[in-house]
Amino acid sequence: MAILWLLMALLMLGFVLLPVVRRRRGAIEQVPPGHPDAADPENYGFVRQEELDVRMPGPDQDLLDVLELVQRTQDYRAAAQLLAGTETEGELRWQRVQAFAGAAALELQQRPGGIHTTPGGQWLRVWRAEQPKDAGGAAVHAEFLVQQAWRTSTRGTDDFRIIMEEARTACAQAALLAPGDPVPYLVELSIARGLAYPEAEFERLWLKILDRAPHHMGAHLAALHHWCEKWHGSREQAYAFAEAAAARAPRGSLLAALPLFAVFEHLPEVNLVAGFYRSEVVTRAIHGALHAVHAARPDDPTLPHVRHLLVFFLVRAERWAEAMHQLVHVDGHVGALPWTLCADPAAEFTVYRALAVAGYEANGGSPAGLPG
Repeated sequence: MAILWLLMALLMLGFVLLPVVRRRRGAIEQVPPGHPDAADPENYGFVRQEELDVRMPGPDQDLLDVLELVQRTQDYRAAAQLLAGTETEGELRWQRVQAFAGAAALELQQRPGGIHTTPGGQWLRVWRAEQPKDAGGAAVHAEFLVQQAWRTSTRGTDDFRIIMEEARTACAQAALLAPGDPVPYLVELSIARGLAYPEAEFERLWLKILDRAPHHMGAHLAALHHWCEKWHGSREQAYAFAEAAAARAPRGSLLAALPLFAVFEHLPEVNLVAGFYRSEVVTRAIHGALHAVHAARPDDPTLPHVRHLLVFFLVRAERWAEAMHQLVHVDGHVGALPWTLCADPAAEFTVYRALAVAGYEANGGSPAGLPG
């Protein structure tokens, strides 16, 4: 994938700076700085690159407010209260657990501590010490350990295994505190991938999740990752898993978009031609995702994830107007695939946004033609 991203970045470098419109030819071309034909994403009310939020795929103001308070005061209680009031089986709890764990891990990375300084993320340690029976704190701690293993150690090393085994114990403790909560088992999916669980053991874990939240999109995305060719499965296993989940998805479920994620996980290392993104397999997956987005609840927490991936595929397929219709819903937040795979998610997102604007206008589009 690294080669793919590098080549794509080189290919699009010129477009990032000044993608422009030649309406009479319906093409994207470059012009000198200040040219009146230069396409400008700001004409659509899009957020400037430096203001894009890389922490989350979409808005969650309650979470942002609590994160700001916790990190400013180093008092965990607002986080505990927010998780306690978040539905156990829903997608939002999983996303918030990930966000709190990620914030603590990032704090620790930035402030590892020393003889005279307190390490970052101390509020999470205090949370676990003062409220050892709190299910939310236990889940956040387990996810924190998983993120620490992936961030600070190399898979296969003793350090990695030690941290992952500690996380596995933390997952078991969190599960005991909240028997109906799928989140501890979702955390364990990443452990299963890192420690290469045998297939029978992974299936037992997966059944525990299905018993608690059979249509959980976040769980299916994590399990799909496990079955990908680059981890412990194959292209055929990943596609079969995604298509089976999509087939049994209830109306309004974004599981119908899962095949598009399977396609993304198995993109060829070098394939920059638009024809590939218009192939039957890719087109069918795009249409499934578009249908899922159309049928989903507007407040579904996983909806931005699907929209962001659609932007990637629609731009690559040169389906400019459809890409623009997704952009107006997700612009402002870029904490989602595929952008988070890049060193600078905001810059990568801006590449695709600029291309979408230029292609849209090159084919007669204007701000007036998009929904508000």
